[in-house]
Amino acid sequence: MTSAPYDSENGPLVALKILVAGGFGVGKTTMVGSVSEIRPLRTEEVLTDASTGIDDIQGVESKSTTTVAMDFGRITFPDGIALYLFGTPGQERFWFMWDELSNGAIGAVVLADTRRLTASFASIDYFERRNTPFVVAVNCFEGARRHTVEKIRTALDIDPDVPIVLCDVRQRDSAKQVLITLVEHALRADAVADAHPGMQRSLRRSDLAPGAQ
Repeated sequence: MTSAPYDSENGPLVALKILVAGGFGVGKTTMVGSVSEIRPLRTEEVLTDASTGIDDIQGVESKSTTTVAMDFGRITFPDGIALYLFGTPGQERFWFMWDELSNGAIGAVVLADTRRLTASFASIDYFERRNTPFVVAVNCFEGARRHTVEKIRTALDIDPDVPIVLCDVRQRDSAKQVLITLVEHALRADAVADAHPGMQRSLRRSDLAPGAQ
């Protein structure tokens, strides 16, 4: 097994920026951490009484921390492709940061929780308005009721060409599949069509760079 090729001065031959968005407590920080080959950068703070009445924690009452800026991670694929992951804050009071974080992104993962689908509406609306390719990744929490992809698509009112993936972001392979689906979707949308001629083949290979294991 060989590591992915790097330019001696500029790092990976192809670097792609991806956003991981969604409502409060849907698993964004968990997804970035589970798939990143490096120790992820996190900006989590403990929830305090100051957030009472501001942050909606219905359905995630046990959550004790929240992302206040972003999460950051990286995963490297063969042939010099690196995905840089930026997890966005989910609370409405931090939405002003989304414009800055979305600059240069080729696409986004919108994480959804079937117990609180309405928490995904803001992210979906945001990327639809910006014509940013995105996929909806339904994080299958334990104890949550399972729904078909068709029912989820209807409930979220998203276009038929937007991929919906059922996943468990705690599992690295599951989170990786979400990212592969997004990049393939972005390729079809011409967002990264010229970035790398063998990108789809490379993403489908199982021999990730050693650092990504």
